[in-house]
Amino acid sequence: MNTTFNTTQSVGDIVSIMPQASEIFKAYHIDFCCGGNRSLSEIVKEQKLSEEEILNKLEMVFSENQKSTNKHIDFRKTSKSELIDYVINKHHTYLKKNLPELSELLTMILRVHGPNHTNLFTIHKQFHSLKTELDQHLIKEEEILFPMIKEYEKHPSKELLDKINKVMKETEDEHDTAGDVIKEIRSITDQYKLPEDVCTTFELTYFKLQELESDLFEHIHLENNILFKL
Repeated sequence: MNTTFNTTQSVGDIVSIMPQASEIFKAYHIDFCCGGNRSLSEIVKEQKLSEEEILNKLEMVFSENQKSTNKHIDFRKTSKSELIDYVINKHHTYLKKNLPELSELLTMILRVHGPNHTNLFTIHKQFHSLKTELDQHLIKEEEILFPMIKEYEKHPSKELLDKINKVMKETEDEHDTAGDVIKEIRSITDQYKLPEDVCTTFELTYFKLQELESDLFEHIHLENNILFKL
């Protein structure tokens, strides 16, 4: 039987080959963005997961994709400039819209539910630390890093590559920090489990935090595992 995936591959490479693998990995709490350079074998052993079960699910989804007429863009084959435009238009636009909205929602539920759910104080603090980091991060990417990568694609030089690598290292460190905060929020919320005595605004806030996590992981994956491979 021919197979597409094996456990020697990095989880970042697997998601690059098949973006829907991210949903499988998220279900098993496998970090495919900041930890995308780690092999699936290493993670399976560390987290005591079933290697056969995960590989079977990956192959099943891949087989279904081959029959589907809805093909995903393979960003490994597009230009860096095209991928940058995609990241800005999809993921940066998402953050610029949703970070302020989440800030308001978290402040609102903290005022109403904080006395009975004190973990909201920690969540509120963690989120706003993340928001500050991401606000600056987007500016660094859009005004410094991305223009340099686009220029390098047109006129490559060692001098320019050295500058890019320096900023890229800072950016990857920021990705690690953001990923750690998101994982901490997931832990504090007990996997976004809703208390019984909360309102629809509380429910919406948790939903949007999960949406943020999903978008941010996809965003970081595209940059760390594809865009930054110069």
